[in-house]
Amino acid sequence: MAQPMWSHPQPMGPFEWLPALDVPEPARQRRWTVLLRWLLLIPQFVVVVVLGICAFFVMVAGWFCALFTGALPGPIARFLAGYLGYETRVHAAAMLLVDHYPPFAMWPGAAYPVHVEVRPGPLNRLAVFFRLILLIPAAIVQSLVMSGWYALAVIIWIITLVLGRLPRPLFEATAAALRYSMRFTAYVFMLTSAYPKRLFGDEPEKEFGAQGTAPGTAPETAPGTAPGGEPGAVPEGAWPGAAPRTPQDAAHGAVPGTAAASSATRPLVMSTAGQVLVAVFLVVGLASTVISNAESDWNDDSAGPAETTVVTVS
Repeated sequence: MAQPMWSHPQPMGPFEWLPALDVPEPARQRRWTVLLRWLLLIPQFVVVVVLGICAFFVMVAGWFCALFTGALPGPIARFLAGYLGYETRVHAAAMLLVDHYPPFAMWPGAAYPVHVEVRPGPLNRLAVFFRLILLIPAAIVQSLVMSGWYALAVIIWIITLVLGRLPRPLFEATAAALRYSMRFTAYVFMLTSAYPKRLFGDEPEKEFGAQGTAPGTAPETAPGTAPGGEPGAVPEGAWPGAAPRTPQDAAHGAVPGTAAASSATRPLVMSTAGQVLVAVFLVVGLASTVISNAESDWNDDSAGPAETTVVTVS
């Protein structure tokens, strides 16, 4: 039977799914939460460290499984995806992208505004075997962009504290840095075969459908997630005093696996100012790395060789 003339052609090969990050549009933030943000997140940082140690050993086990079977076992993929989401939500709060406190849960459901979507699938065994070598270029980029952001963190914090919100170009650049870091971690964890890319944003007219989803694919719900709460309920994990959910929010949350209508990062369309700031993060990260290495070498040279005292006994 012939296909209708308006039907979309189906892709000939497997679609390369890049892990997706959903962050809501930049909104006003309470200055007291901005002022105390990292202090309030100390318990979350502790949990991330503990879960990260567990994730390392789970990843090693998954590497051996993927090397022989060509895919991550379900329980391993689920744990690593849960940790990836947890870590990303904590970083989103720490980097002032949202004014919501991250919940102490690996699968918080649709109520929390920051979401990560991964689709673990078949893996190339050769790429799995050489994973450590393949990720070196992406690791350099990820290290530079994140170290550049944290080198400028005090300036970004002061701007947000004074204005009560993250300016749009800063939001775009920060979201781009966080998304790239998340995609890098997902590649390390073998949750995707797609190499980290698109640090400078997306081109929706070429690569995304109306909802920011790849043509011919349907959104999927990460294991353990659930639809959003009822209208009037405070979102799970919100800072004290957060605005209640509206009927529109509940309607959006009632569709499992779909990106929220207010998502500013699927697709992440960046302005020129946002792209310039990403480049600034990279340059500052490179400069801070060079300065740090130079200081380390200078300290080693200043210390000099250890003096040796020779005692002659006659």
